[in-house]
Amino acid sequence: MSWRLNKVAETPAGRVAWGSAGAGPPLVLAHGWPWSSFSWHRVIPALAKRFAVHWYDMPGYGRSEKWADQRTGLDVQGEIFAFMLDHWRMDRPSVIAHDFGGATTLRAHLLQGCDYDCYVLMNVVAMRPWGSEFFDHVGRHLDAFVGLPPHIHEAVVRAYIRGALVNELDPEDLEALVGPWLSDEGRGSFYRQFAQADERFTAEIEPKFGNLRCPTLILWGEDDPWIPLERGCELHGLMPAAAFETLKGTGHLPQLESPDTALGHALPFLAK
Repeated sequence: MSWRLNKVAETPAGRVAWGSAGAGPPLVLAHGWPWSSFSWHRVIPALAKRFAVHWYDMPGYGRSEKWADQRTGLDVQGEIFAFMLDHWRMDRPSVIAHDFGGATTLRAHLLQGCDYDCYVLMNVVAMRPWGSEFFDHVGRHLDAFVGLPPHIHEAVVRAYIRGALVNELDPEDLEALVGPWLSDEGRGSFYRQFAQADERFTAEIEPKFGNLRCPTLILWGEDDPWIPLERGCELHGLMPAAAFETLKGTGHLPQLESPDTALGHALPFLAK
């Protein structure tokens, strides 16, 4: 497996675990919620044959630092993405972003001034409304959820992750997605993400979507249970210069559900 987290960066939002593989033009992978950089592990080997690929676990996620009262909203994540590009001394990397990684990297591009050579947005959170009734409910009753017994919490995490999928994952992949949220610090961080979700962080960038400064491809799993295809079409309407392609038989997590299909669309675009 090419994916690994063997390096650490000290950031304003805490210690961040990161890794890299391959050689060539720089490419950065931005994961979403409730995932981690592990979600890219099935596409990294192919990408690393052509690019110097970098990835990291966002603050509050995966193997990066987590603590009580940690700020991990999209505003912070956009700032940390820009920080990591500076840490890696990257001026114009290509970027593939998934889920909340979309809003994170869009904020870095449109508000923080980060430039990208090529940009792939895959089943992204980018525009209002987002979240769900469960999302809102957890945010309003944070203490009750943080206090759940460990086995009930684990069941919640598993059910939540499975709700994003239309294809079965390899059991080891599922365990690697669930695992970071089962420790004491992981449990607290899992529910804090709900509480800190705020649509104003996408409202700030929505009027700027027509100002993207790089070639952009919007990729969408057609059967996404979380963010339906119609939302992808609406996003494309706000980014008229972007290309738009769909992935048949794929849910919210193309890079694990249908990695070959996702690569078959992303690689030709990145290689142009």
